[in-house]
Amino acid sequence: MEKFKAFLKKKNIEISLKRYGIDALGAMAQGLFCSLLIGTIINTIGTLFHIGALSATVATVSGVDYTVGGLAMAMSGPAMAVAIGRALQCPPLVLFSLITVGFASNALGGAGGPLAVLFVAIITAEIGKMAAGETKVDILVTPLVTIGVGVALSALIAPPLGKLAMMVGNFIMWATELQPLLMGILVSVVVGIALTLPISSAAICAALQLTGLAGGAAVAGCCAQMVGFAVMSFRENKWGGLVSQGIGTSMLQMPNIVKNPKVWIAPIVTSAITGPIATCVFRMQMNGPAIDSGMGTCGLVGQIGVFQGWLNDIAAGTKTAITATDWIGLVLICFILPAVICPLINQFCRRRGWVKDGDLTLKQN
Repeated sequence: MEKFKAFLKKKNIEISLKRYGIDALGAMAQGLFCSLLIGTIINTIGTLFHIGALSATVATVSGVDYTVGGLAMAMSGPAMAVAIGRALQCPPLVLFSLITVGFASNALGGAGGPLAVLFVAIITAEIGKMAAGETKVDILVTPLVTIGVGVALSALIAPPLGKLAMMVGNFIMWATELQPLLMGILVSVVVGIALTLPISSAAICAALQLTGLAGGAAVAGCCAQMVGFAVMSFRENKWGGLVSQGIGTSMLQMPNIVKNPKVWIAPIVTSAITGPIATCVFRMQMNGPAIDSGMGTCGLVGQIGVFQGWLNDIAAGTKTAITATDWIGLVLICFILPAVICPLINQFCRRRGWVKDGDLTLKQN
């Protein structure tokens, strides 16, 4: 056993929740952002503003036409796998071999491909690391082992994992349609908390393919955390903090949450309020890419996703036009309500002595 532990240490294989549940999951979200998400944004810009270079076909593969954005979207599997491999600190030959593995697992996983990529890429990367550097013909052995194991695992577990992810996601979306008040609160609070924790709410939403009304609640929860923290900490962090948290990430507040968990009360309660407003009052849906559901106001990606969903619905004939109510709901839920409600609740917490001056000050690098 001691020899095996020493071997794992030598190969930089660390079996831990942090490495797999935080590092790998966060990296997967980055890979999705740089492929599926950015490709969707490029396509949206090209369509909206009639930019020929972005909306024209630039390549045709097996009879399928691809725009610039389409090519980026098609590479989501490889992008996720390579991002995970980098987070797991894979050597080059393993890292590059994960391109094929990511493509295979994402394709075989179907709509639940991201979850399949996460599991298959983690297992394959660690096995590839075990093989790397163990023979004099490493340049042949390592890619063969990594690709062979990865494709075999993809064929074996990607389809059931994909189906499982879709089943869970479909259940959440079905439950949200059935009980929009209760599920609006639950989804908004849980996804919002995940956004602020050092895990990836975007990757979770992508893995579960969380869209529709549940996706709208997820957007509301994320915005409550980001805008809420940004505005209620303005006295400590000024404009820099407003921008870094409001369109960056509320994860910056994690050190302060660890020191005083009560600073988290206001954003969580705010998400419990705005979530059901999104589901019950405005019926706000996220019918863009599922990853957008977990992005909130980060780069305004959540709002772009909702807008893209409106366009998708119009194209599909399920929506006739974008209404004033749509815009009012989006602005209220994503910006105005969190900016008003969260500071008010935090003020109550201050008066109770739960939150004090300086508790929300961001650490300066």
